[in-house]
Amino acid sequence: MPQRRSSPSILPLALVALGVLLILGAGGWYYYQVLSPSQVLQSTSPIEEENYSAVARVSLADAKAAYDTGSAVFVDVRSAESYAQSHITGALSIPLGEVPDRISELSPSDWIITY
Repeated sequence: MPQRRSSPSILPLALVALGVLLILGAGGWYYYQVLSPSQVLQSTSPIEEENYSAVARVSLADAKAAYDTGSAVFVDVRSAESYAQSHITGALSIPLGEVPDRISELSPSDWIITY
């Protein structure tokens, strides 16, 4: 009786294909969660720009000079989580949504620089 030749198993090929899919999925997740440009660069909408067009802009050089001399109060209007990650030393944390309720913490006579 002739011996029957066994066909090669597709299990190793299936495992390699599964590994490639997992690596591609992990890479996509990493890009989406960590490197996604939409999360890094958030542009201001034109409507928001119109609402604040009367607010004076401060150049980086002027802000640095004010920081060095202590002539301005810096207010970080980002989320509390962002403030906890890093912030300007001495800056107050007042998230943008809380500004109307916490405006009394700021003196109108101070030069207030928000970021």
